[in-house]
Amino acid sequence: MTPFTRRALMAVTAALLAIPAYAEDKIKLRMSTPASETDQRSVALAEVFAPAVADFATYEPHYNGSLIAQSSELEAIASGDLEMSIASAQELAQFFPEFSIFATGYVHQDAAHQVAVFNDPLMAPFKQKAEDELGVKLLAVMYLGRRHVNLRQTKDELTVMTPSDLAGVNLRMPGTDAWQFLGKALGANPTPMSFTEVYTALQTGSVDGQDNPLPTVVDAKFYEVTKQIALTSHLVDLNYVAFSKAVWDELSPEQQATVQAAAEAAAESGRVKQLEKEADLVSFLKEQGLEVYEPDLKAFRDHVQAQYAGSDLAASWPDGVLDKINALGN
Repeated sequence: MTPFTRRALMAVTAALLAIPAYAEDKIKLRMSTPASETDQRSVALAEVFAPAVADFATYEPHYNGSLIAQSSELEAIASGDLEMSIASAQELAQFFPEFSIFATGYVHQDAAHQVAVFNDPLMAPFKQKAEDELGVKLLAVMYLGRRHVNLRQTKDELTVMTPSDLAGVNLRMPGTDAWQFLGKALGANPTPMSFTEVYTALQTGSVDGQDNPLPTVVDAKFYEVTKQIALTSHLVDLNYVAFSKAVWDELSPEQQATVQAAAEAAAESGRVKQLEKEADLVSFLKEQGLEVYEPDLKAFRDHVQAQYAGSDLAASWPDGVLDKINALGN
């Protein structure tokens, strides 16, 4: 064997031996979500976020609540048992009641308004509190969509035009206080239930309906077990890309900048696709046999906002924040 061949062989061997060590040095970012693999938030993180951080981190998603139970993800991040989740304002409100303002009916106006609010200085104290007291860093806001009321009954059996039409309707809502309050404010009987149980509950009649954006209705195939959608647009819903502050602090400044930019890019990608999807789905759902119509939105808006005024949830909102949010709108 020539000296050159020996040197080449030694170099290749050294390189191969270094690969496992490099792989082991990568940070594992486990992401737990109750959403499916095809949900736009899941797709955006897998296709945009994961490749952007691949040089120093391994992105490991877990779907359908398979790793951490829904609504337990933030506690798992706080305890060091999870690195990432897609967290709702409602979940954060369990720890910090003031976050309920971002889960209030008819507060956010549209997807662009969500981004403006998240990036505005008014959000700084909210973000800081989540970091300091829960160990959760909120990286970006993801547009989930406009939530509507989706029912098993046909329009002939039940037409929803005003909140009074929802009296006695068992409407599945997530189990947190903020969600349950919103369900009551809409005029319904809110029924707490995990997302993964909703399809079967609709199929068996355990609940009369559920509320979600149209893409979620399609992704979860709720249209197979429901008959109508009242386009209440009662919540322009959002999620936050939640990241472990402990893991964040271990990253170099360059890596932190990459993670931040990757989260924002994923959120923007998901936002664009979700808006496009929403625009196309009314026709699809009608083709599936659902009756899709718009109720009296002013009646709903006035009723819902009146329920929040003077409530315990509103009492937790910092003075002036609602006015600042409204000022950022159109």
